[in-house]
Amino acid sequence: MAETGNHETVNRFGSSLSLAGLFSGGNRKPTLILLLTPILLTTFKYYGSKQWYEEFLSDIIVLGGTPEWTAALYVFLSSFILLGLVPFIVIRFVFKEQLSLYGWQLGDARFGLTALAILAPLFVASAYPSASMPDFMAEYPLYRGAGTGWNTFALHALSYGLFYVGWETYFRGFMQFGLRSTVGDWNSILIQVLASCLVHIGKPAAETFSSILGGLLWGILAFRTRSILYGLAIHWLLGVALDFFIVM
Repeated sequence: MAETGNHETVNRFGSSLSLAGLFSGGNRKPTLILLLTPILLTTFKYYGSKQWYEEFLSDIIVLGGTPEWTAALYVFLSSFILLGLVPFIVIRFVFKEQLSLYGWQLGDARFGLTALAILAPLFVASAYPSASMPDFMAEYPLYRGAGTGWNTFALHALSYGLFYVGWETYFRGFMQFGLRSTVGDWNSILIQVLASCLVHIGKPAAETFSSILGGLLWGILAFRTRSILYGLAIHWLLGVALDFFIVM
C-alpha cells in the first residue's frame, strides 16, 4: 500500500511539471518573474560591471574623455536597462498591467514621507563609519573622480539615481509585488531579499549582510505604502552619502 501511494505521489508531481502547466493560468506571471530573475541578474553581474566595460569597451566608448566616468555610467545604465526597463516592458506588454501595481505610485504619501523623514537621516548617518573602512574605500565611489568638485559630484549623484531606479524597480517592484499574489506577503519579501543579497556577493561583507536588513525594511515599506518610491529615495541617499563621505 505504501509503495502504491508513493507511485501516485510521483505521478501527480510529474504531471505538474509539464511545460503547458508551467505557463498557464496563474502560473504564467510567477514563472516568468522567476525565470527572468537568474537570467537578468547574471547578465548584470557579468556584463553590466565596471570590469567588463574596462576590458571590452573602454577603447570603443569613452564619454567626456574619461574612461573611469564612462565605466561608472555604464554600470548605472546597465542597472536601469536590465533591472528597470526590461521589467517595465514585461509588465506593460506581457502582463498588460499598470506600473502602479508594482509600486510606481505615491501610494500612502503621508506614511511614506514620514518614514522618509525618519529613516533617511539614520541611513545617511550609518554611511559615515563605513566611509573610513578600507574595503568600502576600495569599492566606492564607482567614479573615483567624483570628489574633484561640487558640480562633478552632483552629476555623479544624479547619474547614480539611474542605478537605484533599476534596482528598486526590480527587487521591491517587479519581484516583490509580482510574486505577492502567488506566495503571499512575507514570502515575496523574503524571495526578493534572497535575490538582492546574492547579487551583493563580492561587495564588502558588511554591505552584503546589511542588504538583508535593508531588503526587509524596504520590502515592508513598499507594501505598507503601496509604493517603492520612498525606499528608492532612502537607498539612493545612502549610496550618495557613502560616496560623499569617502571623497568630499
